[in-house]
Amino acid sequence: MLTHPTLDLLHSLGLHGMAKGFKDLDAQSEARSLEHAEWLALLLEHEKTLRQQKRFESRARAAKLRHAACVEDVDYRAIRGLDRTLFLERFPITLRRNQPRRDNFDIPRVRSV
Repeated sequence: MLTHPTLDLLHSLGLHGMAKGFKDLDAQSEARSLEHAEWLALLLEHEKTLRQQKRFESRARAAKLRHAACVEDVDYRAIRGLDRTLFLERFPITLRRNQPRRDNFDIPRVRSV
């Protein structure tokens, strides 16, 4: 299979998510048993995910939130009607003493109220 020309073509068409997915799938031996429609579906899913992630990051930058808050920083003592169990159910995070707070989590930052 001509990998490099295909990757170049995908990049030139602006399909960077599909190019990354193509490279990832090409490196996996299990992917060789997939049918063409399954391969195409996986490539399209990579492209869609990358575009959604870029859109989210762009909107998060444009929002210019006042505080760089995250789920770990929620103050449950303030009377706002926040349910701690609901938060822990939605965002199952276990923090350890020597673990960084935000950098290793794939959780979007939210504005604290």
